[in-house]
Amino acid sequence: MGEMMWQPSAERVEQANMTRYIGFVNQNYGKNFKTYDELYDWSVTETADFWESVWKFCGITASKPYDNVVTNLEEMLAARWFNGARLNFAENLLRCRDDRTALVFRGEAGHRAEITYAGLYGQVARMAKAMRDHGIKAGDRVAGFMPNMIETVVAMLAAASIGAVWSSCSPDFGIKGVLDRFGQIQPRILFTADGYFYNGKVIDSLSRVAGILQEIDTIEKVVVVPYVSESPDIGKVPKAQHYRSFISPGPAGEISFEQLPFNHPVYIMYSSGTTGVPKCIVHGAGGTLIQHLKELVLHTDLKREDVIFYFTTCGWMMWNWLVSSLAVGATVVLYDGSPFHPQPDALFKMAQDEKITVFGTSAKYLATAEKEGVKPAGKYDLGPLKAILSTGSPLSADSFEYVYRDIKKDLCLSSISGGTDIISCFALGNPIGPVYKGELQCRGLGMKVQSFDESARPVTGRKGELVCVRAFPSMPVGFWNDPDMKKYRGSYFDVYENVWRHGDFIEITPNGGVIIYGRSDATLNPGGVRIGTAEIYRQVEAMPEILDSLVVGQDWDNDVRVVLFVKMAPGVELTSDLAGKIRALIRENASPRHVPAKIISVKDIPYTINGKKVELAVRNIIHNRPVLNKDALANPEALEYYKDIPELQV
Repeated sequence: MGEMMWQPSAERVEQANMTRYIGFVNQNYGKNFKTYDELYDWSVTETADFWESVWKFCGITASKPYDNVVTNLEEMLAARWFNGARLNFAENLLRCRDDRTALVFRGEAGHRAEITYAGLYGQVARMAKAMRDHGIKAGDRVAGFMPNMIETVVAMLAAASIGAVWSSCSPDFGIKGVLDRFGQIQPRILFTADGYFYNGKVIDSLSRVAGILQEIDTIEKVVVVPYVSESPDIGKVPKAQHYRSFISPGPAGEISFEQLPFNHPVYIMYSSGTTGVPKCIVHGAGGTLIQHLKELVLHTDLKREDVIFYFTTCGWMMWNWLVSSLAVGATVVLYDGSPFHPQPDALFKMAQDEKITVFGTSAKYLATAEKEGVKPAGKYDLGPLKAILSTGSPLSADSFEYVYRDIKKDLCLSSISGGTDIISCFALGNPIGPVYKGELQCRGLGMKVQSFDESARPVTGRKGELVCVRAFPSMPVGFWNDPDMKKYRGSYFDVYENVWRHGDFIEITPNGGVIIYGRSDATLNPGGVRIGTAEIYRQVEAMPEILDSLVVGQDWDNDVRVVLFVKMAPGVELTSDLAGKIRALIRENASPRHVPAKIISVKDIPYTINGKKVELAVRNIIHNRPVLNKDALANPEALEYYKDIPELQV
């Protein structure tokens, strides 16, 4: 058991939503639970009762009640939740319609805007009317290539109110990265800003949007939000219209919320693209809603009076998670830009100014802040701050110490982990329990998470494969263009029968916490953002100077850095100029996060007998771990080229 870093006060435990919920369960389900562990065990055994209790406790709005909580629970892919219910995702997020602040937008260049719940409802009503006037209907796709700003939330909620499906990419993606995603789902409307700010620079979006339009002919309208200029020139973007002229003028009255089945699609998210173009993961409205409410209300202790912030782009699932805080009636702070501009402690100054109570970020951010000498405790008034959430990659023990030493002693530090695949978490915070150094506090309620050893047996206190052995409502309703569910099965159920394999290497500790050691597959995770090797290969291997390549993530400095190995064409040397050209190509066509920290020339790339690159074997070698499956390699001698490479020691 690790060192205890924090324990909630008796008063805090008494006032927590989790404590109130335990009382609710005891009263309504004839229980006498006193601890989180007792509650958790019930939640993963009496699964139907548990999820019904979340629906009731969180007060989900539905026009028609459910006939039953779940059918086919024992078959993960066949389980169906809250059959017969009719509801609308946006209606649940817009339950509050008063003068309390709903959204605050902060941009790195000093922009600030806010909108009340009443104002947000009005804006969504006008946008929904504009979309309906354009002919948008349930099931259509609406896409965002947007910064993290108020207009993005308005567009998403308007789409969801109609039953249209929202999908977004952050604006730092290159044209190819956007086409790999939106090209598959064929959106009818694309929302974009004219550009965005990052680290003091102004970056144009409209030239890329023009390129996107040349390739995706289903886009009928481009709605341009002015951000970097008050009146952007949209003359070179076909089908473009200014946001102000697209949204319906004047009051639009009441929103007509389409009443839809529990599993009607609300979001399309994207896999990291490790084995080809990204998979389009379709998430249902009901499953997303009930899971987010459980995590926000119970595991994050979010209340109406809270101010919640998460540092995220609109291309990461934490944006979707954050926006669901509207269903609680809290104030949501949206930030767009570099977290270290104009000074390294910019976000903590914002936390003070906006009186943030729940501050979400990545493990990489906290590690970098410590390196930059950021010590908010002595500089800013963080009195309201009650929780820091961290995700994206495992939070190091050093960062636990940093938070309690240099940010604030009395707060719940919740390292959380889940994924785009489930639009939620497998392990996360427990506001009524202690925080141990290096550990995620608990497995999520209703999530029957286990650690499997090599023989597929659940183990405690040992490293193993993260699996979930019982169905849960936020499993994807499917993948786009995957009618026989072949891609879906192959992504999560290809190793264990009827067991979700997530691809993380974990340990469940004796006190019920979780330690995550990183990905067990080949996905890269620099700065806490999952990216796929295939997106890099597609750029590099189109270059005539390069015959072949291989990408791995190297654990480095409490993070993961991307290492690109290249096999050069005959007579070509890897010069600094060529390395710069490779980086520029990747930056332009994938994103800045895909750019490798190291580019190293090697004589050969190892392959399996059936023609697959063996990234994991190389990753094991550069971390001085054994390679166990050499028999599966067509050219095992190639592995010798990856041993003891000097460039990887610095």
